Amino acid sequence: MPNFVNIILPLPLDKRFTYSISEAESVYLKPGMRIAVPFGKSKIYTGIVAELHQIPPEVYEAKPISQILDEYPIVTQEQLNFWRWISSYYLCTEGEVMRAALPGAFMLESESIVQLKKDAEFDESELKDDEFLVIEALQNQSSLKIKEVESILDKKRVLPVLNRLLSKEIIVLSQEIYEQYKPKRVRYIKLNPEFDSEKALHSLLDKLSKAPKQRDIILKFFTLKAQTAKPVSAKNLLKSTGASSSTLKSLLRKEIFIEYHLNEDRLDFDAEITRNHIEFNEFQLNAFQQIKNVFQEKSVCLLHGVTSSGKTEIYFKLIEEVLNQGKQALYLLPEIALTTQLINRLQDYFGDKILVYHSKYSMNERVEVYQNVLKSSGEPKVVIGARSAIFLPFKNLELIVVDEEHEASFKQYDPAPRYHARDLAIVLSHQFKAKTILGSATPSLESYFNAEHGKYGFAELNRRYGNVLMPEIEIVDIKEKHRKKRMKDHFSDRLLKEIENTLAEGEQVILFQNRRGFSPILECNTCGHSPQCPNCDVSLTYHSHSNQLRCHYCGYNIAMQKRCMACHSEDISTKGFGTEQIETELRALFPDHKIGRMDQDSTRGKYGYEKIITAFENLEIDILVGTQMLTKGLDFRNVNLVGVMNADNLLNFPDFRAHERSFQLMLQVAGRAGRTKKRGKVLIQSYNPHHQIIQQVSTNDYVSMYKEQLEERYTYKYPPYYRIIKLSLKSRDYNKTNEAAEWLAKAMRNSFKQNVLGPEFPPVARIRNEYYKNVMLKIPQKQSLSKTKSIIDRILISFNSIAVFRSVRVIVNVDPI
Repeated sequence: MPNFVNIILPLPLDKRFTYSISEAESVYLKPGMRIAVPFGKSKIYTGIVAELHQIPPEVYEAKPISQILDEYPIVTQEQLNFWRWISSYYLCTEGEVMRAALPGAFMLESESIVQLKKDAEFDESELKDDEFLVIEALQNQSSLKIKEVESILDKKRVLPVLNRLLSKEIIVLSQEIYEQYKPKRVRYIKLNPEFDSEKALHSLLDKLSKAPKQRDIILKFFTLKAQTAKPVSAKNLLKSTGASSSTLKSLLRKEIFIEYHLNEDRLDFDAEITRNHIEFNEFQLNAFQQIKNVFQEKSVCLLHGVTSSGKTEIYFKLIEEVLNQGKQALYLLPEIALTTQLINRLQDYFGDKILVYHSKYSMNERVEVYQNVLKSSGEPKVVIGARSAIFLPFKNLELIVVDEEHEASFKQYDPAPRYHARDLAIVLSHQFKAKTILGSATPSLESYFNAEHGKYGFAELNRRYGNVLMPEIEIVDIKEKHRKKRMKDHFSDRLLKEIENTLAEGEQVILFQNRRGFSPILECNTCGHSPQCPNCDVSLTYHSHSNQLRCHYCGYNIAMQKRCMACHSEDISTKGFGTEQIETELRALFPDHKIGRMDQDSTRGKYGYEKIITAFENLEIDILVGTQMLTKGLDFRNVNLVGVMNADNLLNFPDFRAHERSFQLMLQVAGRAGRTKKRGKVLIQSYNPHHQIIQQVSTNDYVSMYKEQLEERYTYKYPPYYRIIKLSLKSRDYNKTNEAAEWLAKAMRNSFKQNVLGPEFPPVARIRNEYYKNVMLKIPQKQSLSKTKSIIDRILISFNSIAVFRSVRVIVNVDPI
């Protein structure tokens, strides 16, 4: 009886594809293994075996697989079930989930190879210059890769040239498969066994008396061997002796030394355990006990603990208990910056039981962490990482910690799947019958609502560690300060005075401005013209460090203009301000102090975050200016003053979560102040100091903010009372986008009546020359989610079958943030 295998391909395909396999292959293959399969006319893709069966496909003839790539499954059965759940809940395909879940190096790539056709006949005089160059190169070597053709012709668009040669039947194109992941190979040195005896060794050293450098290397080799049981690497040997590689080569040539290679992990988390005991104060102990009691009955617990109350120590204690049981734990963080700071603290307690996983790691490094988790099924491990760590191949997961659970960074925007890591953590822990702890000083309304209604357990920690008082929050009315001419640049006299006092006492300052760049708008004072991005509906932001005007959506940039581009007037000025401008003003106001900046521009590169955080911790920076990266749970011991440069930017945003987010951001950034003994101070500058949210921040009143926002959400039918699915349509044709959005909204209204909003243009309606329009669906609590999604699926199938709308893409975002 024929055997078949269903494959998940890394493509946005609605269904799994079926391929035929031999009897021997069916015995060898297991779900979760990678296999290379042909798809389309000539492409080869890496697929994951989902299931083995004996039912042939009805619509098409099953092709045979190309090759088996693994000796054991690299995807567990739990992961396959998890992927299926994600694809059905977030209305995406399993292929898209696979792309997000697996490190890119696991995807074998197939590359087009250009070869001369056997017995090809052609007249060189009829060939164009670029065609002749390709043929000449192929006559000297058997095959060329596409990239090699690009370098020969010195241009990117080589396909038209190759297509012409194909049509003349001079060349053939074929596919070559290659593995992207390459293990790190380290060269080690050992002594030839001939010289193991003492007599032979003495004889050797006597012979080398006239070659002192070679003799020194041998003696150093024995010193290193005595110091450690580990093998001696060639690099360490040369470094410790200061000898050249040619001296070592001579010893290898004489066969005194023998070299060998070993695979080595790129990421080495070997660390000594320096702290064995976690000590709680009475409030932490009480909260810890509350969590333990909750876990007797419920699998999810929300820990609402004020900033600097010692939530992290509670997580550590819970992780410690899990590791003592020989199980795995996952510690999720919203920002890579937080990961950097937390690794050292975790290593003090757990040593080499830590694995770190996030997107700043190279492709090869991510593969090694993935393999480590896969192979450490019997070892207790704690994985710390950003949202993508949720996809690692856990086998005996017992605990998931979601720190700063309110953070929007846990939501994936592009590409699909547009998942929320907090929600996936709860699903994953349910799958493993594990426990989840959600922690925050400012929980999301949805989580607090779930805890209040008994869906989650609840624990509270409302005292700062060491009984330090919550920071004193002062609101500065900058409208009044402007009127009385008490502003210097963007600083009120109160803020400047507090900065001076803080610096005089040898303490540090954090200033928060939620906009990067120097200035968001450059405006002509004569005609009012402002340079706009040609590809997007936004003005260009001025960046002083590169002296450029840059679009933050598509990356388009031009040099800073000295004159107005419309009327050529030289009277141009910047409006608004970003982190760069604050940094520049601070350098002028405090020339004797070190100013640092932490935003997307200054933290590029693998160690970008680490350098800034370490410098600030080591007191090398006196004032740190930053965007919302600064608000996310960082722990700086010497910060006594926090300034919010302009609170109004946050509040006046067209989004139903704007007020909740503003409260969270301001309270979180305020929590960076006074975290040790002395009470910290926070100054919030605003044109509207009597705004309800700003007043609630000043009194640290989460509960009244929660009740007020909940009332509004109930009135206007928003989460947590209604679920939301947002459908965004995009296309390069403005009219087509409009027509398609109208059709989609009408089709949805037929099924969901008044619960459909739109179509409506978003605040930025054109990005990269693509026009966007949104349709929003609100789903009442009693309405079946699965039936709703199947109706949306049917509507989208009908939409995609309309030829006119083929160029319009629909992006489905379930539970948008």
